[in-house]
Amino acid sequence: MGMRHNNLTIDDIQERINRSKYHQLFQPKVLELDNEIARLKLRVSMRDEFERQPETNQWHGGVMGSLVDITGCYALMLVAGGPMLTLNFSTDFLRLAVSDHLYAIATVRRIGSTVGFVDVEIEDDVGVTVVTGRACYAIRADKTEV
Repeated sequence: MGMRHNNLTIDDIQERINRSKYHQLFQPKVLELDNEIARLKLRVSMRDEFERQPETNQWHGGVMGSLVDITGCYALMLVAGGPMLTLNFSTDFLRLAVSDHLYAIATVRRIGSTVGFVDVEIEDDVGVTVVTGRACYAIRADKTEV
């Protein structure tokens, strides 16, 4: 794809996620990253606050929407030349998510000097895709990292 690589490690991404109090609400764990194809995999674990209704183990759509944006942003960080701002993201809920964990896999599809596009899939514990998403970010190459 001709992307530059920032050569970030799992620990680098985890530390950056941990800086954000909002992102830490979800306690995402970085499981895998691939700098060559700009791909990132995160895991989040069910908590009572994430349930659509009590005692159902069904994930709330708002949590999954946030996970699309969070995973997309950090995947883009693998190759972006500056801090990013979300321009928009879409979330398609394919099926009810009933699972102890969710796994979000984000792959950068296109990156320019000022904008990047990322595809995201969210899977349940048995590998079934429950959400697909796409996100677009502005890259502020003229700014120092926030």
